[in-house]
Amino acid sequence: MNGYLNESNFMMVEEGFTARDLLENLLAELCQASDQQAFFVADLGDVVKKHLRFLKALPRVKPYFPVKCNGSEGVIRLLAELGAGFACTSKAEIARVQSIGVPADKIFYSSPCKQVAHIRYAADHGVQLMTFDNEVELSKVARNHPGARMLLGVAADSSPSAHPSMTFGTVLKSCRHLLETAKEQAVEVVGISFQLGSGGLEPQALAQAVAAAQLAFEMGTELGHRMHLLDIGGGFPGTEDARARFQEIAAAINSALDLYFPDGCGVEIVARPGRYYVTSAFTLAASITAREEVPAEQPGSDGRQGRSRWHWDILVPCSRSTSSLQRPCPDHPWRSSSLRGPPGHAEDPIADSLELPELQVGDWLIFEDMGAYTIAASSSLAACPQPHITYAMSRLAWKAVQLFQEKPSQTDDDHESVCTPLSCSWEMAETLSVPPVFAPAGII
Repeated sequence: MNGYLNESNFMMVEEGFTARDLLENLLAELCQASDQQAFFVADLGDVVKKHLRFLKALPRVKPYFPVKCNGSEGVIRLLAELGAGFACTSKAEIARVQSIGVPADKIFYSSPCKQVAHIRYAADHGVQLMTFDNEVELSKVARNHPGARMLLGVAADSSPSAHPSMTFGTVLKSCRHLLETAKEQAVEVVGISFQLGSGGLEPQALAQAVAAAQLAFEMGTELGHRMHLLDIGGGFPGTEDARARFQEIAAAINSALDLYFPDGCGVEIVARPGRYYVTSAFTLAASITAREEVPAEQPGSDGRQGRSRWHWDILVPCSRSTSSLQRPCPDHPWRSSSLRGPPGHAEDPIADSLELPELQVGDWLIFEDMGAYTIAASSSLAACPQPHITYAMSRLAWKAVQLFQEKPSQTDDDHESVCTPLSCSWEMAETLSVPPVFAPAGII
C-alpha cells in the first residue's frame, strides 16, 4: 500500500448495505437534529471500479486525474493510492495534491494559460511537466521555470457534439515555428498534447488528432527535441449507462495508437479522465429552504395553473439529474417548477421547467451522478459552505485496492495457480456493481 488512503478515510460498508441505505440513515439523523445542510455521499468503490476498467481497456495509457473536476480529499487519496497521476491547473490544486504526499513527478501542470506566480510555485515545488501552445506562454516558462518539461498543445478537430467553448492548442502548421522557438530559448519539449473536449471523443476525430500528434512528434524529433510523451486529454463518459460508449472510445484509441504510436516505439501515453472517474460515484442530498408561487400570467409561465419556484440550500449544476426524479406518490399534484439557489443567490437558476410534486420546506431532493464539477462549484461561494462528504467503500472494493497494490511472493510451484493482483482486481471490478450502489434519484 502507498499510504495515501486507509480505513480511517472512509466508512466501511458491509456487503448488502448500500450507499443508499447510508444516505437514508444520514437523512434520518439530520432530521432529528433539525439540520438541513446539503451533503454528498461518495461511493469510493465506484471510483475503484472505474480505475480498474480504465487500465484494462487502455493498458498503454496512464491516467492523470484533473483536480478541477473534483478536488475532494477522498477522491485524491484513493486515486493516489491506486497510482494515478494528477493534472492541475493552478497553484492551489498543486498544493492540494502535494499536501497528501503526492510526488512532483506525478503532477502535470496542464493549464495552457498559467500565471507567472503559479509557474514559479511549480518550479519551487519540483513540478516540471507543463503545456504551451503559443509564444507568450513559452516565454513565460523560459523566464520563470528553465527546468520545465513542456508538451506542445496541438488543436484537434472535434465532432459537432463537442463542447463549443473547448479551444486549446495551436494549428499544425504553426508547430514547427513554436518548436524552433522553444529550441532557441533552451526550453525542453518532450511531447505533444491535445484535448478533444467533453463529447468530442468520436473515432474519426480521435484518429485525426493522434495522426496530427504523430506529425508534430516528427517535427520535434527533427529539431532535436527528445519527444517521448503523448497526452490524449479527457472527455471520457462517466455514467454507468455509457459503459458501452467507453468501450467504443477505448477501442478507437487503441486502434489509433497502434497505427501511429505502436507499442515499443518509446512513447509514453497519458490521458486526463475526469468525469469518467467521479460522475456516478457521488449522490447529493439537498433540502428545500423556501417556496414561491409564480402566477400563471407572469412572463416565463407555461400557462398552466401557475408555477412553483423552490429555493434550496446549495448551488450546484444539476440539470442532468433532475430529469430522472421519481414520483413519490401518484396522487400528489404535479406542478411546473423551478429550482433556485440558496439565500444570497436566490436568482441563480439551477433548473427550470421541471415537473415536481407539491413540495414543502424541509423536503429533501436526491440527485445522482453529481461527482463532476459540483464540489468546486459549491465551494467557490462564500455564502454556501462546502457540503459535507461522507465517503463509503465496500469491503470487496477495499480488497480490490489492496490486491492492486500488493505483490505477494510466489514460488515456481504455485506461479500458475495464483492469479496476479491485477487480474484479481479486474475480476473484482466486474462484481463491484452488485448489489446496486445507488437507487434512482428521488424525493424524500
